[in-house]
Amino acid sequence: MPDKNTSISYFFAGLTVFFWSTVATAFKLALIQLSFLQLLLISVITSTVVLFMIIVVTGNTNSLIRVNKKYLFNSSVLGFLNPYLYYILVFKAYSLLPAQIAQPLNFIWPVMLVILSIPFLKQKINIRGLIALLISFAGVLLISSQGHIGYFRIEQPLGVFLALISSVVWATFWIVNLRITTNNRIQLFYNFLFASAYIFITCAITGNLSIPLHFSSLIAVYVGLFEMGITFLFWLKALQLAESTAKISNLIYLTPFLSLIFIHLILKENIYWTSVTGLVLIITGIILQKTNPVKT
Repeated sequence: MPDKNTSISYFFAGLTVFFWSTVATAFKLALIQLSFLQLLLISVITSTVVLFMIIVVTGNTNSLIRVNKKYLFNSSVLGFLNPYLYYILVFKAYSLLPAQIAQPLNFIWPVMLVILSIPFLKQKINIRGLIALLISFAGVLLISSQGHIGYFRIEQPLGVFLALISSVVWATFWIVNLRITTNNRIQLFYNFLFASAYIFITCAITGNLSIPLHFSSLIAVYVGLFEMGITFLFWLKALQLAESTAKISNLIYLTPFLSLIFIHLILKENIYWTSVTGLVLIITGIILQKTNPVKT
């Protein structure tokens, strides 16, 4: 019989998987009437406001004020990588690609994390690890074909490139983040605060500050709530309460498959067999890599 903390951990993990499964569909719905920069502006500001409210309600306001220059500098760098640069690449990729292509390609980030750990964290990889990487990249090729495996071609090479580069940025963010140990809520808030400034300036320069009031704007608020801010805190809570973080972490692999269901039902995309097969290969490679960790 699972204890109370374990049950609560699975509850928060389930919420996380559900919300992250819906966001690929939400991205496409928001991008019907918003530019990718407008989508980022609304979602980042929404998340920043919500994170600030959570900090106030939980009585961490003093921690918010007592930050030094180094802390703020770290946040300015992390905030630039994620959410600013990362989501610019992601949203632009979604504006160019079907959701069923952009979503699994973006899920390649654990593989990129392994690759970047070799030069930056001085870690080593063995033959089994290399095979795992090759399996995942075979999945990338399948997904990129968009069902045209018989006469392979990439219909939107820029979109595919941006989706893959976004996973590099995400992996880089986590490598940099490893060296910073702070209160997660406070760090996350300042990351988003700096990102809000970055995207506001970007939208002002590019003429994207005029936000139309319609359904797509509400979807952008949803993205800010359940892709970025609140759901990330749900996931942290699930990991903190988990009896086994490995078991909880494995639940995240349900996300891309559930996402394909939402994409099919709501966006009415006909799911390519190459999308499903490619996603299976990517996750197979990731799981093989997890069971055969990179050696230092």
